[in-house]
Amino acid sequence: MDAIVLLKDDHKVVEKLFKEFEQAGEKAYKTKRKIADKVIEELTVHAWIEERVFYPAAREAVPQTKDHVLESVEEHHVVLWMLSELAGMDPADERFDAKMTVLIENVRHHVEEEEQEWFPQVRAALGRNRLTDLGEQLAAAKPTAPRDPLKVPSADQ
Repeated sequence: MDAIVLLKDDHKVVEKLFKEFEQAGEKAYKTKRKIADKVIEELTVHAWIEERVFYPAAREAVPQTKDHVLESVEEHHVVLWMLSELAGMDPADERFDAKMTVLIENVRHHVEEEEQEWFPQVRAALGRNRLTDLGEQLAAAKPTAPRDPLKVPSADQ
């Protein structure tokens, strides 16, 4: 599978979870906890594979996007810390929904920038064969990626 297609598929999975969260009832605490836990895992794995595999390859292929990569890593940093806070938070806490809403806004912004601005440049520079190789590397990295947001490199930066 093409790396950009794989990453976009991840984005779709997370967006579906966001919509489920937004549609859950105000006091649907169990449902919200389950959704939040899935979001934490999906975004943690996604950030890991991007930072370990995709970003280095994209930065090498398209050096002029260095600033985008650096900004993306900083966005990951913020998201990963929010994920770590959500992991230990009771969904009945009055701040839980607010924190999840801010997370959703941040991730949607990040996804929009990647998909609209950056991915087309990377696709043009890397080509089909390299993107397929990267896609295989991304898929292979998923099972061993950490599930703890604070284990992703950008969480420490």
